Amino acid sequence: MKTKKLLIHFLRFFIIIIFLISWELLSKYHIINSFIFSSPSKILDCIRKLYTNNNLFIHINVTLHETIISFILSIIISFIISIFLYHFKTIFKVIEPLLTMLNSTPKIAIGPIIIILFGANQNSIIITALSITLILNILTIYNSFLNTNIYLENYLKTLNVTKFQKLKYLVIPSSYKTLISSLKINISMTLIGVIMGEFLVSKAGIGYLIIYGTQVFNLTLVMSGIVILMTLSYILYLVINIIENKLKKYLT
Repeated sequence: MKTKKLLIHFLRFFIIIIFLISWELLSKYHIINSFIFSSPSKILDCIRKLYTNNNLFIHINVTLHETIISFILSIIISFIISIFLYHFKTIFKVIEPLLTMLNSTPKIAIGPIIIILFGANQNSIIITALSITLILNILTIYNSFLNTNIYLENYLKTLNVTKFQKLKYLVIPSSYKTLISSLKINISMTLIGVIMGEFLVSKAGIGYLIIYGTQVFNLTLVMSGIVILMTLSYILYLVINIIENKLKKYLT
């Protein structure tokens, strides 16, 4: 198993290195348009300049702060709403088509409405992120509650347990695997929502870097923003993965 893990890590590293070398050479010898696609060396130089000018971590901290707030709010709100809908299934059946319609609505289309309602500030960015993650989380958590073992539910009924006891000792513990796995989806969707919000209204952040680079035709800055975003996304994924492993050990 250790050998297999090392092989997987080596192949990942090897693929990335080959990709970067190929990209650099294709750009250097003008096989691809270096103005549009830039190159790894130009991107590294751009990131270095951002760091030297003390701008790099300012933008990362802004995006990270907005992502963490949106992520926590999304988990708390969706969990509470899912519990409510689980106890009042008729209400869920009534609003299920509405939730589906809202979830399929392009969030960029309601961006101007969000800005008008909440102002051109960080609140709009957080609301935009919530608009992307909230309904998906509610549906995921609610369906995990519904998949609780029916035989155990019937057994608890014979013991005359309260709804709270049923939820605490059966429904939530039975759904923990789905709840933990949903964190990975949630963090990536939250980051997408934050970047989308920063595209619409921001004065700092990774999304701001990307949109500013587009406006001034500095595509190296755009590519640098994308690389920073991908790196941040991977780090957040690792953090959630560590939390998942810790929770699995605790719950099992």
